[in-house]
Amino acid sequence: MGNNYIFSLTPTFTQGLVLGQLSILVLLALVLKYLFFIPPESETETVPFHPLSKSNPSWHQDVKEDDKDSIPEQESAHWFNILARQVVEVYRAKLQNNLTGYEGIEVARRKIEDHANNLRPRGFLDHITVHSVDLGMSAPKLSNARVTIEFDMSYTDTISVSLSTSYLFNYPMSSFARLPVSLTISLSLFESKVTLVPPSPASAAPVLTISLPQDFTLNLKTTSLMGSRAMLRDVPKLHELIEYQVRKVLALRGTWKVILPGMGSLATVQQEIEKEQAASKEQG
Repeated sequence: MGNNYIFSLTPTFTQGLVLGQLSILVLLALVLKYLFFIPPESETETVPFHPLSKSNPSWHQDVKEDDKDSIPEQESAHWFNILARQVVEVYRAKLQNNLTGYEGIEVARRKIEDHANNLRPRGFLDHITVHSVDLGMSAPKLSNARVTIEFDMSYTDTISVSLSTSYLFNYPMSSFARLPVSLTISLSLFESKVTLVPPSPASAAPVLTISLPQDFTLNLKTTSLMGSRAMLRDVPKLHELIEYQVRKVLALRGTWKVILPGMGSLATVQQEIEKEQAASKEQG
């Protein structure tokens, strides 16, 4: 009967070791919870990140010509650059519901925020708040056109997005804690070759194919803040993760097919794409 206890007034080495390990775990949990995490029910003010461009993106005006200090490009690609700029301007206008100034930028910000929250994994990320966006003012520039219908593309702009969210910790219980994260992601440089494949007369739905190779150059600048009271700034692993995901998306969606007017429907083209994918899997 005298031995039916766990701890005594003179603890053994094993009991002391257990006590030491428990005290270290409790201390570590307290440090993490009160320095870096925030309680799930608390509302914190997140320090907003803003785009790094010196000019305000809300008042970008239509650019009538390229930068004066840019390298003169070959005349053979000039017409395509004019077309590319017009296409980019259409996308910017539609993203802003054809509004200009602050109203247009606010419409684009809300659209991007809604899209980001529709895609976020709700079990791991809290609501994403987009603080500001910069839709840029430039367009991709093509040069060195070759007979094989191949161009060299270079894109440098002020395009950026600033957002904040929280990473949700669901252990040891659901919504145990949240780790606030603020990000600003901006484009420094994107370079790639662009290949145009003409339509095939034998195809049921002839399409013009525009594709990017896998070895493109992508330079992103990422600034970040993580934590509630103790801030972790510009974590390198976070930058690597974001750039990896952007590269993955560009690699997966780096092919566009343009249906020739009167030569087929979207459903027919989709069937052709599915056949090509099935054939590539069999070859692989």
